Amino acid sequence: MGRVQPVPLDTGARRASTSTALELARRVGSTAVALPALLAVVVWAPAWAFVGLVVAVAARAQWELLRMFERAGHPTLTRPGLVLGAAVTASFVQPALAAAGLTLAALVLLAAPLGRPAGAPVAWQPSAITLLSVCYVCWLLGHAVPLHAAPAGVEWILLLLLVTWTGDTAAYVVGSTLGRRRLAPVLSPRKTVEGAAAQVVVSALAALGGRAWFHPGLGAGEAVALGAVLGLVGQAGDLAESALKRSLGAKDAGGLLPGHGGMLDRIDSLLFNTPVLFGYVAWGRGLGS
Repeated sequence: MGRVQPVPLDTGARRASTSTALELARRVGSTAVALPALLAVVVWAPAWAFVGLVVAVAARAQWELLRMFERAGHPTLTRPGLVLGAAVTASFVQPALAAAGLTLAALVLLAAPLGRPAGAPVAWQPSAITLLSVCYVCWLLGHAVPLHAAPAGVEWILLLLLVTWTGDTAAYVVGSTLGRRRLAPVLSPRKTVEGAAAQVVVSALAALGGRAWFHPGLGAGEAVALGAVLGLVGQAGDLAESALKRSLGAKDAGGLLPGHGGMLDRIDSLLFNTPVLFGYVAWGRGLGS
């Protein structure tokens, strides 16, 4: 009887599994370092500290976005854009002034080409790109400020973070280990249908868990529906950033957070989920109720 030869393992699959484990370990490590400080600001710090954190996070993400455009050869108005972006984010302290803040930023940036030196060509691209960065990052994330100030605002912010980042992690783990069908191969080859489905399911379960843990005012059915919606919307935010990076030839927005890339990579889903959740709290439930 011949000897049974051992079947060699698929080295490609083994490398992929090792890479996924290492990447997940880096993500967990950086989250473990940053999360306690974040929770301290959200739960215990005074309101101005939370506003300062949101402004700082938005400014960093906006800077990364503008730098990606510049590296791809597209000029921007970085310095005035960052100042105006911070003003737009901070203006959400008084929600009635937020629209005025964005309007002012748009007027200043769109008027910038009018101040060109005599004889120089008119260049609208820097104004357009910079205004995009203000709207995409600073305006969208600014909704976290009035959400935090709303009744049960701390609980809503905790739910937002829990649902968004738990769903993101589920999509990454399931997509990397079990994913077979590509979700959007042109925009993000690593995202899969299986990972997307896991994100929706886990987001709904995370919202249900958050209700039981710290947000008892949220109904069970309401929590599941809200979590599923945020799971879908967050994926749209993730893919939107992927489309931007792909168009600019960038893999990551930066290297600030090990395992996550840049700040923009970490908050891409939050940029879409935050205004959606704020809209639900403000108009779906009523801030005055």
